[in-house]
Amino acid sequence: MECQSSLNDPTTLIVADTSVAINLNATGFAASILEALPNRFAVVEEVALELENGRCHGRNDADALNTLVAAGRVDIVRLGNPGLEYFTSLVSGSAAETLDDGEAATIAYALDHGATALIDERKANRICAERYDTLVTGCTIDVLSHDEVRAALGQSRLADGVFDALYHGRMRVPPKHLNWVVNLIGHERAAQCASLPRSVRPR
Repeated sequence: MECQSSLNDPTTLIVADTSVAINLNATGFAASILEALPNRFAVVEEVALELENGRCHGRNDADALNTLVAAGRVDIVRLGNPGLEYFTSLVSGSAAETLDDGEAATIAYALDHGATALIDERKANRICAERYDTLVTGCTIDVLSHDEVRAALGQSRLADGVFDALYHGRMRVPPKHLNWVVNLIGHERAAQCASLPRSVRPR
């Protein structure tokens, strides 16, 4: 089954949440992926801070982000006043209706700047669908399945990168993309990926 990426406008800024940055780093091919992707790619300061805080857990994602920023592959962006209003609304309220700072800031910046927000978590996607019907969202798989990225990596490296994002990054995969992912990496490797639902992991 073919996987159609939702990132079909090369002029649109893409703003990635923390989980997306971690997943791309876990592929081992982040620089090649972002070089192939025609869109500008950014993370908000709150995401960069969350990656920095990951150092205490032995994660090197902040170093990987800094390398990509230095190479001009990623921009670090800051919320302005309209974005801060969106951000406040997303972090205030009951636990079921609020998000962590990285997710909230990513969505807020995308709303303020007409960008595409890359978010992998189910709750964040639900809140976006309920509150912001004009916001365009995507996920890590939309980057990895982009035609330009697939052509740049080739089938073998793409499969290895997707497996590593699943196994090491614990990447979440939307239901509509599950068959593509399993067919790409194979059932044997899919069985090793705890972030995939049990229904697609052979026993």
